[in-house]
Amino acid sequence: MAQNIYDTPGFFAGYSQLARSVHGLDGAPEWPALQAMLPDLRGLRVLDLGCGFGWFCRWASEHGAADVLGVDVSARMLAKAEAMTAAEAAIHYQRAGFETLTLAEAGFDFAYSSLALHYLDDLAGLLAKLHRALVPGGKLVFSVEHPIYMAPTKPAWVIDAAGRKTWPVDGYAIEGRRTTDWLADGVIKYHRTIGTWLRLLRLHGFTLLDLDEWAPSDAQLAAMPALAEERERPMLLLIAVQRGGA
Repeated sequence: MAQNIYDTPGFFAGYSQLARSVHGLDGAPEWPALQAMLPDLRGLRVLDLGCGFGWFCRWASEHGAADVLGVDVSARMLAKAEAMTAAEAAIHYQRAGFETLTLAEAGFDFAYSSLALHYLDDLAGLLAKLHRALVPGGKLVFSVEHPIYMAPTKPAWVIDAAGRKTWPVDGYAIEGRRTTDWLADGVIKYHRTIGTWLRLLRLHGFTLLDLDEWAPSDAQLAAMPALAEERERPMLLLIAVQRGGA
């Protein structure tokens, strides 16, 4: 089962202070690019994998989704999501790890996940489960840490002989578990190359619709100069796919 680092008090406290936690989707600079990949949600049954505080669940409901299920392994995250969600909203939350999650066959029209799937070891198992859970033609849109961002095993920045900052891409082709210190020590993630992401999606019945190696726009840099680092190497990978088959 994926590590549940989010229920660690120190990690949860730090995560709660991030811009995307405080301001929701508007606090995530990649949100406009992700939003552009979304289908019209009106009348759709929506699944949010790794829903966190429920920001996307509420957005989907506000934009016409008929029913929304938000799934997360963190009890602390779900408690916050429940507290922020109006009782009358057609949103349901479920605590489960992706490995043990049970989904109804053809129970969803659309699935979404933001920065959660790179924590999962058995990605193939989840994709097979999602193929069964989505109706034919149903779409999946998700974001993960970019493999180039995750690959390094050395400190982030290295100063070269000319005094320039460089980003060391160590062991890019060596896939598997990575351990990093982010808000807490020993956070476990799983590195896959872009080729592996695409191959696994295809093997499990999905057709690629869009792929974005996200970087901030000029307007975003002007508003948030701290994002300049994200143009040095891609930090996020955004993917939209469609379920094939009858």
